[in-house]
Amino acid sequence: MIKVENLVKAFGPKLAVNDISFTVERGEVLGFLGPNGAGKSTTMRMITGFIPPTAGRVTIGGHDMLEDPLPAKRLIGYLPENAPGYADMTVHGFLSFAAELRGLKGGARKQAIGRAVELCFLQNVLHQTIDTLSKGYKHRTGLAQALIHDPDVLIMDEPTDGLDPNQKHEVRGLIKRMGENKAIIFSTHILEEVEAACTRVIIIDRGRIVANGTPAELKARSPEGRLEDVFRAITLPDTVKA
Repeated sequence: MIKVENLVKAFGPKLAVNDISFTVERGEVLGFLGPNGAGKSTTMRMITGFIPPTAGRVTIGGHDMLEDPLPAKRLIGYLPENAPGYADMTVHGFLSFAAELRGLKGGARKQAIGRAVELCFLQNVLHQTIDTLSKGYKHRTGLAQALIHDPDVLIMDEPTDGLDPNQKHEVRGLIKRMGENKAIIFSTHILEEVEAACTRVIIIDRGRIVANGTPAELKARSPEGRLEDVFRAITLPDTVKA
């Protein structure tokens, strides 16, 4: 479903993403890990067509993101790093707007909104304006808009950011369930989420892939069987590498 080939993104002399290649098939949940500034968000923005690559290719469901972007983007639900929203809209109004943008009308739109509200536990705030929501509810509203059209591909940048422990648990479970019939990529700094929800992990550091495997395969690289030890060993901070 998702094919990334030799992806490069340069901002002036800086290579934010440096020759990355990987695939994600339907039924896979890929955890995208890396320290701050490693290139995770930039990679996800290129995959979704939000920014163009300097070089390389992204294919979604057989559609080239640069040459055939509309069919590719129709297959994607995207939750960016900062959850989108219009402050003066109610949650219901915003989701209705998002559904309409996705071409859903009438009964199909109503059904899609109901499904997204139920999946993201938004029943209690449905008629509140977005500017009155807590950070967690704003993020869940952003997740709901990403799911509104039941996409085959989900790209999520830190989907549990701002959620309390109970909400994190629910969203991890939701991601794992949806991953049974979708292709999902989500970034996170929380290593326990990887073990809870992911079928595969990619670790990126300084724009390059430094590890790619199942959580069990990566944990086996640590004498203590700890993913955190592996992460720290292959993504040393700038202060150590300098």
